[in-house]
Amino acid sequence: MPLHAPSRFLINPSVRARFGERAERLGPRYFEGDPPADEAFASIRSLPAAERNALVDQALQGQAPGAPAPLLALVEAGRQTPFWVDFPRVDRGGATFLRTGLLGGLLLGCYSLTASYCSPAGNKPLTFSGRLEEEAPRRLAETGRFVQLVAQPGALLPGGPGWCAALKVRLMHAAVRAFCAASPRWDRQAWGVPINAPDIAGTGLLFSWVILDGLDRLGLGPPVQDREDLMHQWRYVSWLLGAPEDLLWSCEADARWYWELLLATQGDPDQDARRLAQALFTSGARAPSPEARARARRMAPINHALSRFFLGDEIGDKLGLERNGLRFVLPSMARLLSGSNRLLHQIPPLRATSVERGARYWQFIVDQGLQGVPAEFSIPERFRGAPPP
Repeated sequence: MPLHAPSRFLINPSVRARFGERAERLGPRYFEGDPPADEAFASIRSLPAAERNALVDQALQGQAPGAPAPLLALVEAGRQTPFWVDFPRVDRGGATFLRTGLLGGLLLGCYSLTASYCSPAGNKPLTFSGRLEEEAPRRLAETGRFVQLVAQPGALLPGGPGWCAALKVRLMHAAVRAFCAASPRWDRQAWGVPINAPDIAGTGLLFSWVILDGLDRLGLGPPVQDREDLMHQWRYVSWLLGAPEDLLWSCEADARWYWELLLATQGDPDQDARRLAQALFTSGARAPSPEARARARRMAPINHALSRFFLGDEIGDKLGLERNGLRFVLPSMARLLSGSNRLLHQIPPLRATSVERGARYWQFIVDQGLQGVPAEFSIPERFRGAPPP
């Protein structure tokens, strides 16, 4: 094991042979957090929640000249867009995601989020909240709102709604990092820093490369340019969220390499992963309307089958996912879909229509999940079991 790597980082001769010495250099990065965001949160932590959140909103809009210097520095750094960011490509990447529509929603829940829960150390900040079952539906809806928001045209320009949401999530992560690190239950030597640099970068891959991988497996993979545009969009979003530039991908192939390295150096899903997955897959049973609960019951077998299809039966068993015959149908369905998918991407009017339909779907489904309570991405007041601010 590399020096100064947490025990969560599993490296063996086969990993070294496959990934080279770059794998060795990743281990210590799990002790790296996000100092600018941590300092910004520390500077406003003692304020009452309403005042604190209002101050953050004002600072993001450039209307809080008297705000603490660390908060203003974080906002100003976010305005210094890296040279490599190409905003037309960012918008095209967002359109690629919106075009997935309903399928993108299924991939988000059945692959991206479920895969994120599998990390036995990465899932600990979520489990520390102590409210897995109660928060699962809200967490899913807020995640949907975020990925929808950053996909809108122009939303990621400095000062735009997606840009503001990303920096607010970054501050939220800083708060969670502080609460978890202060808890006597946090095992730093085993897990590293809460919401650390490799995990922040890995989160960006959940909404870009993992989505592409899921589409590929279903025979619906988009053209090369669309793929690279989506990767470019989430490279920028990940940078806004605090991922160090040297951990970010330059292309899809680089992203795939990093994702496979993350998987190869983490342990098997633990009991917390199982609880998170079960909370996610049963969240529909707690929907407020009878229609939504009935829809969730109809979708349950499909959700379990899709997750097993993407994650494999070994992981599916460890997460306690239902076994049903639908997972055997999916490969044949993927072959049938691949031909129509190529046609869709070759006809411009169909591409434009699919973006419009996808945007409407995301607006509807996220609104349903939020139930009239907007996703503010505010700094949490505290976690259960954590010291008060």
